[in-house]
Amino acid sequence: MKGASKHVIVAGGGVAGMEAAGSLAEMGYRVTLIEKGQDPGGHLLQWHALFPDRRPAEEVRGYLRKRLNHENISVITSTVVEKIRHHGHDVIVNLSGGTEERADAVIVATGFDLFDAHRKEEYGYGIYDNVITAAELEEMFSMGKVAKADGTLPSRVGFVHCVGSRDEKVSNNHCSKVCCVTAVKQAIEVRKMLPACEVFCFYMDMRMYGPYYEELYRESQEVHNINYIRGKVSEASVNISNRLVIKVEDTLAGRPLKMEVDLMVLMVGMEMSKQGAGLAVASGLETGVNRFLETGDHHYGNNVSRMKGVFYAGTCTAPMNITDTISHARAAVTETVRYLNGR
Repeated sequence: MKGASKHVIVAGGGVAGMEAAGSLAEMGYRVTLIEKGQDPGGHLLQWHALFPDRRPAEEVRGYLRKRLNHENISVITSTVVEKIRHHGHDVIVNLSGGTEERADAVIVATGFDLFDAHRKEEYGYGIYDNVITAAELEEMFSMGKVAKADGTLPSRVGFVHCVGSRDEKVSNNHCSKVCCVTAVKQAIEVRKMLPACEVFCFYMDMRMYGPYYEELYRESQEVHNINYIRGKVSEASVNISNRLVIKVEDTLAGRPLKMEVDLMVLMVGMEMSKQGAGLAVASGLETGVNRFLETGDHHYGNNVSRMKGVFYAGTCTAPMNITDTISHARAAVTETVRYLNGR
């Protein structure tokens, strides 16, 4: 089969890595996928339903698992790619544990980390029981119950947007792109599970940039009665009734606002993964002002690194949704094959 003698290493087994590995294998290339966790899947393993249509995440996970079920793919788990270097015409990948792999090309798909909400101390994450992240709320959806720490049902839930994104204080000036639509999706799910519960979203700007996102936003207001307040939450505390009290500046009304909620959900954004950041330093890969991997060209070289034979796929380069991540991975495969055919 064409390409069977060529070997490509894919560093990272999330959405981008799985899609890239599957595409290369179908084209006849030998692929070694290296994943730091126990199982491939990345952040998708934590998700219950996906925007904009609330499709079960298991459907996409199933598609990606089938992509890996190919005779040309070898999967190495619980292993970190620590360094990439050249040796002659080959690319050498150093792995945790002191081993190394040799390949003709490498696709870096190290993904992202969710912002650590502990860094925004004013929101009380890790201090107050009923302050959670969007990922933790998604786990509740998977278990079929949204509840407070004591097991009782909340009567009012507040979503705080842009936690760790567009925030100079934590050195993240970039927009994480998916937080707004995730909040809309989750707010609808809360209302469906708890019809008597009031839901408020506190936002800076509603960035509904994707297909059907604006329609979902309108549905959340017109059908599900989600309340949107434009303003940044400044702090949270707990009152004598053990309810969360949040302070926010309502910028549309031009006045400060104080509100009690039973559950506060922090919409944590995306950051460059620690694994990707460490790999960049060790390998001499360039990073941009947002600290994600810097591509060769933002317009026509968005999968190309500045190291020969090394290509990028997915959210190691910037925040993106699952649809765009899969497309980006396919484009990375195209660039990789072009390089291999030109050798």
